[in-house]
Order: sequence, then structure tokens, then C-alpha cells
Amino acid sequence: MTRALPWLLILLAVLQPLTGAFAALTGLGTPIGEASRNINAPEQPLPAFFSIWGVIFLAYGAFGVAGFLRPADWYARVGQPLLIAGAFNIVWMLSAQLIALQPLDYAMLFPILIASWRAAAVLNDIPPSEPKVTWRLADLASGLLSGWIVAAVSVSTPLTLRSLTTLGPTDFPWPMFWTAIAFAGLAAWVFAVRISRTPWFFVALSWGLVGIALNNWLRTGMHWIAFMAAVATATILLLRVTRGAKRSKPGA
Repeated sequence: MTRALPWLLILLAVLQPLTGAFAALTGLGTPIGEASRNINAPEQPLPAFFSIWGVIFLAYGAFGVAGFLRPADWYARVGQPLLIAGAFNIVWMLSAQLIALQPLDYAMLFPILIASWRAAAVLNDIPPSEPKVTWRLADLASGLLSGWIVAAVSVSTPLTLRSLTTLGPTDFPWPMFWTAIAFAGLAAWVFAVRISRTPWFFVALSWGLVGIALNNWLRTGMHWIAFMAAVATATILLLRVTRGAKRSKPGA
């Protein structure tokens, strides 16, 4: 498994974007995000902000390549949970397109979150060391994926609540918005205090929150929600400044 791990990570780095485009490429199923597109929900980011997936896939693949070029004795400990996260991401994307059942899609985000957080937590206990390039790529891949999955769960929570009720896509905008922000804030606090000190988690999560702010400023016209999304972004970034999971000492 250890020798095959870099190959598998590279394979999943290619398969994930291809799977995400499955419906568009084959004409089968529903494209990802179709359920929330153009509904002007206050907790959704602008569609352009989902482009961060491209950066995540590149970092994921680069970490796979680093397993050949600059191997490290800790590589498998971080790579295995990232491999699990990538595999579940593929399953989630297929489910979202072929089954399109919102509660199921929502539940399937959590294995990705758990696996990516596990990778970030393991890396946090490994001081940056040779090869530093491999460590930094692992930090980038695990941090971005960990943060963006939190953003995905946050914006999917109101969407799931609506799917279980008769609420319309824009009903009760403030409670739905705060539901998303509450999950994002709580997750950010737990990650900062218990999981990892990586800044990339906060970059990805803040990217999603800025997308929410701009969506409400430019599209929905809910400017107060846009303002509060900006405040939430600043507050979560402050967490990274004032908190940070302590890295274990070498040999601990």
C-alpha cells in the first residue's frame, strides 16, 4: 500500500475533477450545484468561488508526485487519510449527480471532513522538516480540503433543512444564514484549538465566507447579511491569530 500510495493519490487527483464533471460530460444525472444555482439563498457563495476545487486538486496531485520525488518517512501517515478523503469525495460527487438526494449528499460530506481533518492533525504533529517541499504540499492539500469541506457542510446545512420541510429557497433568510455561520464558526474553533495550526484551513473557509458576502451584496441585495458574513469572516480569521493547535515536540 505504501509504495502504491503516490500512484493512488495522483489517480484520485485526476478522477475527482472528472467525476465532478460526470453529468456534464455524459448527459446523465444532474450537475453538481444545480439544486442551489440561481435560488438567491443568503447562505450560498457566488458560483465562481467553487473554483477553489481546482487548487485543491492540484495540491492533492502535487503531494502525490512528491511521494516519488521527495519521499518522507511520515508520507503514508498523512497520505492514507487524504486518499480516503479523495475516495469519499468521488462517491459524494457521483451521489450528488446520479441520486441527487440532498440529505444523503449532506451526510456523505462528513466522511470527507473527518478524513481530511485526520490528515491535518497527523501533519500538525510532524515538525516541518526535510523534505520541506513534501511537508508544505501536504499542509496545503490537507489544509485547503479541510477548510473547504467545512464551508461545503456549512452552506449545505440550510439547503438540507429546506429539503426536509416545505420551506422555499429564500424563506427565513436570517435563521438559515446564521445556521451556516454557526457551523462554520464552531468548526473553525475546534480545528484551531484541537486539530491543526495550518493557515490554509482558514484561507479556504474564509474564501467561502467571502463568497457568501459577495453573493448577498451583488445578487440577493441582502446587504446586512453581506455585512455580517464579512464580520464572521474577520472573526474566524482572528481565531487563527489568537488560537492554534500546538505542534507536538519531535519524538513526542
